[in-house]
Amino acid sequence: MSSTVSTPISAAPDLHNPNLYDLPRTRVGRAFLAVGATVFVAMCAHVSVPLYFTPVPFTLQTLAVLLIGLAFGPALGASTLLLYLAEGAAGLPVFSPHGLGGIAQLFGPTGGYLLSYPLAAAAAGAVVRAARGCLADLAAAVLAGIAGSFFVFSIGAGWAAHLLHLSPATAWRMAVLPFLPGEAIKIAIVAATYTTLHRWRRS
Repeated sequence: MSSTVSTPISAAPDLHNPNLYDLPRTRVGRAFLAVGATVFVAMCAHVSVPLYFTPVPFTLQTLAVLLIGLAFGPALGASTLLLYLAEGAAGLPVFSPHGLGGIAQLFGPTGGYLLSYPLAAAAAGAVVRAARGCLADLAAAVLAGIAGSFFVFSIGAGWAAHLLHLSPATAWRMAVLPFLPGEAIKIAIVAATYTTLHRWRRS
């Protein structure tokens, strides 16, 4: 009399999962993934150009934030950006060099942008998951990028207006309007990158 032992096949990657990474099965694997992503955000933060008419510099941070949200999904995306903020608050040189540095940067004029990143990543990850059921990959990624950027600008400009006592119109001109063309380009790059990698993973 023989018996057979069935082997679970759950370790195979789920090609219908919108996350681009192969979902590490251990906490250690996810931790390494998150730490590596914070290095990417820090590199993008150091591509920083100060602007004479606003305390908010132009950086590539939101490009990294949106891509992490799309690729990692809402939970790990938000956790990764929380880790990034913790690294900066602890004094690691991960924030834009055009700022106070450390925890003081979280409470300065650009603090609202920084504090919005976990929520923006979570929003982008959640929207792309929901939208992929009824939209093409590229359209879903664009919509997710817009959703994430909405949180970045609303929280960032709101915080700057509160801290600097700006009127809504002034906050719009200083903290939102000048960055919209660049943000549109970032969203296009992120959406195209996400879509290409997602199709490559499914092939």
